[in-house]
Amino acid sequence: MVRIGGNQAFWAAKRLFDVLMSVLLLPVLGVVALLLLIVNPALNPGPLFFQQSRVGQHGRHFAILKFRTMRTADVTTRFADSEADRIRPFGRQLRRYRIDELPQIINVIKSEMSLIGPRPEQPDFARHYQEAIPGYALRHMIRPGLSGLAQVTQGYTSDTGATQRKLSLDLRYIRDCGFRLESYILWRTLITVVTGRGAL
Repeated sequence: MVRIGGNQAFWAAKRLFDVLMSVLLLPVLGVVALLLLIVNPALNPGPLFFQQSRVGQHGRHFAILKFRTMRTADVTTRFADSEADRIRPFGRQLRRYRIDELPQIINVIKSEMSLIGPRPEQPDFARHYQEAIPGYALRHMIRPGLSGLAQVTQGYTSDTGATQRKLSLDLRYIRDCGFRLESYILWRTLITVVTGRGAL
C-alpha cells in the first residue's frame, strides 16, 4: 500500500497554486485560441478543441480538453504514436511546445486535474493496465496532472513494460510529494516547454 506524502500545508498550497496559475493563464489561453481560430482554417481545418474521456482521481471519468492537433477521424482507443500519420505539421508544432495542453487549465480550475500529478489515461487503457500491472489503480489516489515526474524523466510510453516503469515514478511522486519535488517537476516541465524536447 502506498501512503500519500506531503502534509496538509503542502496540499493546500498546491491547490492554491494550481488555481492561481490557471486563472493567470486564462488570458493566454484566450489569445492562443483566437490566433488558432484565425490560422486553423488554412493550417489545421476542423474543430478548435479536442475532448477525450480520461480517468481521474478515485477512478472518476472526466473529459480532458486540448487544442486539436490531428485530422478528425473515428473515435477509438489507440496509442498516440500509432496515429502519428494523422498529426498535421502545424499540430506537430503545437505538440512540440505543449501548446495543445494549455486548455487543460480549465480541467485544473474544475478540480479535475492538477498542474502536477500522474498523467490521466484513457479508460480502456486504464482497465487493461489495472489487470496487467499490480498496483496500477494506486495512481488514481490523487488528481492527475498536466505534467508529472514520469513525464519529465521518462517521456511518452506506448507499451506495458514502459507503463510499469512510469507507474513506479507516479507512485514515487505520490509517496514523496512535497515542495521540493513539486518545484523540481515544475522546473523540468518549464525546460521541456521551452526546448520542445520529448513531444510526439
